[in-house]
Amino acid sequence: MVVALIIACEVGFWVLLAMGLAVRYLLKWHRTSVVLLLCEPVLELVLFAATAIDLKNGAEPGWEHGLAALYIGYTVAFGHYTIRWLDGHAAHRLGGGPPPPKPPRYGRARARHEAKLWLRAVLGGAVALALLELAVRYVGDSGDVSSLRAFQGVAVRTVVIYGLIALSYTVWPRKDPGGGTGEEHRLTAEKESARS
Repeated sequence: MVVALIIACEVGFWVLLAMGLAVRYLLKWHRTSVVLLLCEPVLELVLFAATAIDLKNGAEPGWEHGLAALYIGYTVAFGHYTIRWLDGHAAHRLGGGPPPPKPPRYGRARARHEAKLWLRAVLGGAVALALLELAVRYVGDSGDVSSLRAFQGVAVRTVVIYGLIALSYTVWPRKDPGGGTGEEHRLTAEKESARS
């Protein structure tokens, strides 16, 4: 049941997002699009409630409960970022707006960008760890919580690996083949998008 609900929530996320952006830029119904996009967090609440009910009804804690916690953590940390990114592209393609600025590719600017994404990963990992710990305490000594503990390890490893990747952009920054800095490229891209 939980796996099917995770899939339904993922599909629902993209359907609501597509509907919200289509209503905003094709029909010009801004308020309706806001309502549709605000329904996104409801999906995570439904998944959280269903997972808790499943455990309360005596289901043995399994990988699907751990996956639900990781999914919720990811959407809390990256959901708004994803919506904002796609909204910028929809505004450009459907609404005639300027092209959205691209993330920096070189130097310190790229390192800052990667560090901000890593902080989002830390938030997602913290949410997943908290939900998994709540599930462990909820089940208590009456059930086998080893799969939940294993997914806590997955969350920690994911954040550490993401952090090492982000750190690599600081320690070994990519050099611009044209000789400019990443900050210069970001400013140039913003000026070009402002002119168009």
